[in-house]
Amino acid sequence: MNRPRIVPGGATPRSGQGSGGGGGAADGNPPESSDEDERWMRLALDEAMRAAEAGEVPVGAVVVLDGRLLGRGHNRTEATHDPTAHAEIMAIGAASTALGDWRLSGADIYVTLEPCSMCAGAIQLGRFRRVIFGPRDPKFGACGSVLNVVEAPRLNHQVGVVEGVLAEESRFALRQFFRRLRQSGRETASGDPFESE
Repeated sequence: MNRPRIVPGGATPRSGQGSGGGGGAADGNPPESSDEDERWMRLALDEAMRAAEAGEVPVGAVVVLDGRLLGRGHNRTEATHDPTAHAEIMAIGAASTALGDWRLSGADIYVTLEPCSMCAGAIQLGRFRRVIFGPRDPKFGACGSVLNVVEAPRLNHQVGVVEGVLAEESRFALRQFFRRLRQSGRETASGDPFESE
């Protein structure tokens, strides 16, 4: 199994950083990936499966604060005809409603695929402590792949990044979904993020 790569909020850009890095809560940095991260990511994967069953791109997200699930969501862009109905946006909206505040300081968001620029912006604006995701998205990823919105030093808040948690499971679900679409002669606007692999 590939170990997740951890980058604390405010760290320098990821040019060639390997796994590890990042400290613990005692030194002010977000804690590293743990069994707890895998537990929450499994809930995000459950949400991704709900999306796939509904004919949506299988991406799921959950928001957690102090060990409590605040919000969950999966892609709903096809059902709602809304390009902003991404898993992260759905989960953030549910979490904000549950908390009664748009500020989600101290919360973590678990996403089965690296967030796009819209979702990364919402994560940054919500003042999340960490974003934990599965595989990188080489087409749209905005947490280090194509862009790095969540760690941009000129913004007023930086979000810690943990990548690679249950990445193979997420990648498999996405590949299966796009394979079925191609076999049925359909395709989505976003396309398979891993088609070049």
